[in-house]
Amino acid sequence: MKCSPVSSETLLSAALDARLPLLTEPHNTALRLFNGFFEGLPDLVVDLYAATLVIYNYAEDPARLAAWVPAAAEFYRARLPWLSTALVKVRRGATPEERNGRLLWGGPPARRVRENGIWYALNLTLHQDSTFYLDTRLLRAWLKKNSTGLSVLNTFAYTGSLGAACAAGGAARVFQADLKARFLNLAKDTFALNGWKVNRADFWAGDFFRLAGQLRRRGETFDLVILDPPFFSETSGGRVDLVSDPARLINKVRPLVRQGGRLVAVNNALFTSGAVYLRVLEALGEGGYLAVEELIPVPEDVTGYPATRVSAPPADPSPFNHPTKIAVLRVLRGPA
Repeated sequence: MKCSPVSSETLLSAALDARLPLLTEPHNTALRLFNGFFEGLPDLVVDLYAATLVIYNYAEDPARLAAWVPAAAEFYRARLPWLSTALVKVRRGATPEERNGRLLWGGPPARRVRENGIWYALNLTLHQDSTFYLDTRLLRAWLKKNSTGLSVLNTFAYTGSLGAACAAGGAARVFQADLKARFLNLAKDTFALNGWKVNRADFWAGDFFRLAGQLRRRGETFDLVILDPPFFSETSGGRVDLVSDPARLINKVRPLVRQGGRLVAVNNALFTSGAVYLRVLEALGEGGYLAVEELIPVPEDVTGYPATRVSAPPADPSPFNHPTKIAVLRVLRGPA
């Protein structure tokens, strides 16, 4: 790190002070305490899940931050004495334990968080991510508000938090699909936590491209389709590349949206500017079959605050406010 320990603690302290209004009892929610990419310590991110602290070491050479991470954990324990557990995740760790999360101190990690009246199941050491994405919090709020009575398809569902928000909003049906059954098992746990019926047929583990083909052949459509894929992946069924071909997936799911329905498209490609992505969306709508209806921002604890941001992402995300670019699209069967 370029910063000295003193200046590093100053940055952490300023970021924490900005977030203190979010740290209310009973301390069962989730938020980002520090985003070093924007707030002055590149390669360091600190998240909070209930009373569990999760520190991410993203450095190319993890040893650069290894000695400093325990000091950061102690800083938070001193400022937030109700913390019970601290984990560290090393993105380029040599072992699965290092990548998925190693205990620094405390007891078992949190197994659930509550957001906007909804319980979400967690397994903080299941994967290199923490099984609950903080940058889509405002999208979950939008989905809860706008899903009443709808049929919903949540593609690339991961652990199903976006689909759960739809269920909480009164969706008539939520069909969640992901390549990995172990992630969808957490989605089922979330449904159980909230007392919702777990219809196993609505949790589908398999390849997205094959599923999309099956649904099209059956003529099945949905009022709302959520498309939140990784920025790149490849299976025997097809390839996801949000950098060089972000339109392809949108075109793949558009036939699954009913007339007048909505498609929520999320693009988290760090090096794709917001202006470029918006032009892609606008080009898709030139025939009158698709229209950009709304852009949903990422919350400030994830983006950093005006007083704490000291650096910008590698590509300007505007008119979005973060490299996670979220757009709500209206889908029409004929020109508007």
